[in-house]
Amino acid sequence: MSDGAGESASNKDLRTVLDRMSDGFFTLDGDWRIAFANDRGREILRSAMSDDAVGPDGSVEGANLWESIPGAAETQFYDEYHRAMATQEPVSFDSYYEPLDTWFEARAFPSDSGLSVYLRDITERRDLERRQRESLRAIQRLYAVSSDHERTFDEKVEAILTLGCEYLDVPNGFLTRIEDGTQHVEASHADHPLLQPGETCPLDEAYCKRTIARDTLLTVVDATEEGWAGDPAHENFGLETYIGGKVEVDGEQYGTLCFAATTPRGEPFTDTQRTFVELLTRWVSYELERQRAAERLERERDRLDGFASVVSHDLRNPLTVARGRVDLLAEECDSEHIEPVERSLSRMETLIDDLLTLAREGDAVDEPEPVDLVALATDAWKTTDSGSGTLRTAVDELEILADEARLRQLFENLFRNAVEHGSTSSRGEPDDAAEHGGEAVTVTVGPLADGDGFYVADDGTGIPESEREQVFETGYTTDPEGTGFGLNIVAEIADAHGWTVRAVESEEGGARFEVGGVEPA
Repeated sequence: MSDGAGESASNKDLRTVLDRMSDGFFTLDGDWRIAFANDRGREILRSAMSDDAVGPDGSVEGANLWESIPGAAETQFYDEYHRAMATQEPVSFDSYYEPLDTWFEARAFPSDSGLSVYLRDITERRDLERRQRESLRAIQRLYAVSSDHERTFDEKVEAILTLGCEYLDVPNGFLTRIEDGTQHVEASHADHPLLQPGETCPLDEAYCKRTIARDTLLTVVDATEEGWAGDPAHENFGLETYIGGKVEVDGEQYGTLCFAATTPRGEPFTDTQRTFVELLTRWVSYELERQRAAERLERERDRLDGFASVVSHDLRNPLTVARGRVDLLAEECDSEHIEPVERSLSRMETLIDDLLTLAREGDAVDEPEPVDLVALATDAWKTTDSGSGTLRTAVDELEILADEARLRQLFENLFRNAVEHGSTSSRGEPDDAAEHGGEAVTVTVGPLADGDGFYVADDGTGIPESEREQVFETGYTTDPEGTGFGLNIVAEIADAHGWTVRAVESEEGGARFEVGGVEPA
């Protein structure tokens, strides 16, 4: 294209179109001299060329591309443009040009007479892609920290504060607790002397005063420009950059999680960065809630241990003395009052055993191991006060994964329930049947039809359909001498294993307890 007076109207129109392009465009002749450049192309070339290579009027036409741009021969542009000319094939590539701090998407189209080049500034797109990669890495690191069960809460907080500082490119990250109008720095990753763990200040002199008053994050990118000059917080800490959110525990104010610098940021925090800080504040809130719940649970466990100790020592000892005295009394006289006293003392002993089981065992289950359910049930039956009752097993062997000690407790309680509630006396038979422990009761243990678990069934009176869910509740019993804990213990043991348990009617019309969700060994 010529700039002379004889330039045709069509060439002028083409130049106008090219000058309106947002992409840079220029052409090179066979000697690598610039033959033409549109406005954007001329702007890019001028910014890269040495001063003496640019014409007095700002023109670049006629200059040799490689001689006029310092260091151009060592760039990817040099290699790709020469490859296009040598092969006469178009090339397309992205490259960073450091002198201009710019990423370009370049496309070059060769011809016999030279090369046509299109340059598009993709720096903003590249920055966005870089930020997305950084955000992804930050979230992956956050997940790794939060899911690391080997780290304590304090170690996790220290790690996420470090992570936040690196991601946001600020030197100070800190967690505060606000109480009685005072800000306490609980943890920090910071070089600021007033933001070290243990430092305190009146809330009126802290940025957090404004943070806790908001439902969203407080962000500051240039405190002086944004009117913070003269504010006690700005005077005290001198922070020019700040982003922070409030931390709540169980719906109540705890404090804040913040990141800051004493220099202005220069650009707003991105939506992704704000979302990341929101995520950190919610994680800290959740962890603090979990820690508080664990502490409450520990206190309750300590109280239960104390209760178990009292029950074991202060109640069992006098009970043992009372049983001994009743035995001596029975040897000395034949009174109708002795037997009711013995039954009451036996009930008290059973009640104490059940309470100790609930208090000491809770829902703890050791690592499940292969257990022969039939053999264990048979052994548990031998240690159950079953009178003349009978145990039947539907199969010879059935292996499952379970905590053997807890499974034994489950069987013992189900067997005891069957004997106590399914005896002949409870079905309206002669009272002397009760003296033999419900001698007519037959209990059957076997696998469920779908192989998902096992059942314990008896041929007793059964459980009314309206009461089958209630029987597992603490203290529920229809027997005046029952403790109401036996089936609750069964439900606790099943739940601790991840099993389900339900009461239905047996084939003989008695009670049948089905335990499902059991994993075979």
